[in-house]
Amino acid sequence: MAKMGDQSFAHIKQQKPVSHNRRMKQFVGCVVHALTRAVGPPPHSGGHWNVAVFKADQTVNAFALPGGNIGVYSGIFKVAHTQGQLATVLGHEIGHVEAGHIDARLSTAYAAKTGVQLLAALSGAAQNANRQRIMALMGLGAQVGIVLPFSRAQESEADQLGLRYMAKAGFDPHQAIRLWQNMKSAGQSQPPQFLSDHPSKENRIANLKRHLPQAKRLYHHARVAGHRPDCGRAPSV
Repeated sequence: MAKMGDQSFAHIKQQKPVSHNRRMKQFVGCVVHALTRAVGPPPHSGGHWNVAVFKADQTVNAFALPGGNIGVYSGIFKVAHTQGQLATVLGHEIGHVEAGHIDARLSTAYAAKTGVQLLAALSGAAQNANRQRIMALMGLGAQVGIVLPFSRAQESEADQLGLRYMAKAGFDPHQAIRLWQNMKSAGQSQPPQFLSDHPSKENRIANLKRHLPQAKRLYHHARVAGHRPDCGRAPSV
């Protein structure tokens, strides 16, 4: 899984323009550093997380992949207006990796295939359609939006994990609720919940509010321990 994540990350960096906005890269790097210090190193990654910021102002998205790879599209700053709101998004994406959601999707879809065949598809040795299917299962399709296309249960679990991670890192957990309020205000389209793999924004907010007391305790302990991220103002798009 780590090798597949690395292959996908390398492919994206070949296909998408990398941002040279120094302020944006510094801000993302600061938030990622604080978050991953709280989460710990990803398994099978060499002990560190790789980060790339892509210039894509119309793409409100970010992702994390097995192997310790994190990508942020510049359009995310249309809804993530503070360091805590970006930490909400990235904590959620890291939560998918830490909980093994990507592994589960790929294992189910490709149970009859070998790891060699999967790596061959990613490296270009197989048909391009196979590569695109694998990347879509990883949540890297062109139209994925802000969150990966996992089940509602997995999305809710990633929300809870992300809330925990950001609080442990010293980010104000109230900003998680504000992020999803920003999403609603931005008018990001979403079908009715019974037609969608994702919880509705209203249900996400309600779920986050239920877990807020525990997150506030983690946040308080983090602040007492000296974890006080100061990444400055979020860049504008």
